[in-house]
Amino acid sequence: MNPPAQRLQDVDDLQRQLEGVGYIAEPSLAAALLLMLDLGCPLLLEGDAGVGKTEIAKALATVRDARLIRLQCYEGLDVHAAMYEWNYQRQLLAIKLLEHDARPTAEKEQDIFSERYLLKRPLLEAISCTEPPVLLIDEVDRADEAFEAFLLELLSDYQMSIPELGTVRAVTRPLVVITSNGTRELSDALRRRCLYQFIDYPSFAKELAIVEIKAPQAAGQLARQVVEFVQSARRMELQKKPGVAETLDWTAALLRMGISVIDDDGAERILETLSALIKTRADRAGFTREVVARIAAAC
Repeated sequence: MNPPAQRLQDVDDLQRQLEGVGYIAEPSLAAALLLMLDLGCPLLLEGDAGVGKTEIAKALATVRDARLIRLQCYEGLDVHAAMYEWNYQRQLLAIKLLEHDARPTAEKEQDIFSERYLLKRPLLEAISCTEPPVLLIDEVDRADEAFEAFLLELLSDYQMSIPELGTVRAVTRPLVVITSNGTRELSDALRRRCLYQFIDYPSFAKELAIVEIKAPQAAGQLARQVVEFVQSARRMELQKKPGVAETLDWTAALLRMGISVIDDDGAERILETLSALIKTRADRAGFTREVVARIAAAC
């Protein structure tokens, strides 16, 4: 086991590697990722939409030089869409070609239900890779509880059961990142199988560092003002608080419109860019010229 000093160095190294690919990670997140790598456990990331959970998996895949396989969850997601499907058209063609085959029916069925007719969906694809991929199971809370039950076998033993083929075991163990926006409570069984990290909206310093890395042309006064404005907006009663992606989109919109400083005199021009930051009709109605001017004056 690594001594404490070495472990802290490992966390620092991972933070630097993530920063090198454009992701600013707090020590607690870097430590959780390090434990995930060491222990081989899935990592459950929970937090509001837009705080950067999905980007963590992308950054980790880049750092590890690994393939990223993403399963986007949604209501009604079932085993076939997530794990595997049979290529029915090819099977029907094969059945037609086997009509005059003299072999026993059992042998012909074995041909029809073989791997060459299997369509690998994200979960099966992830455990079939010869090199460990990063498997992103995104917004698992959008899927229903029945789908969670399908996940348990995969997350416990890194295998899945296909009735026609039997048990398929992982060639290599994928690095599993699961995200949840907290729209429903996840099962205790799923949580038990995962490490856990809550991702909050970034602090001022972290968001400023993100803007300076992702939009270096805005570095300096504009970057600080952008972050101050966005963080003020998040303190308002909004249906959809702007996430980090909206911060970056808005920065790009300001630059595109030639706005290099945020102040109350430019409230009208700032209003023209808010389509990149505020994403619901009700929220947009709250950003009157007076409100924008007040926030801008404080930046």
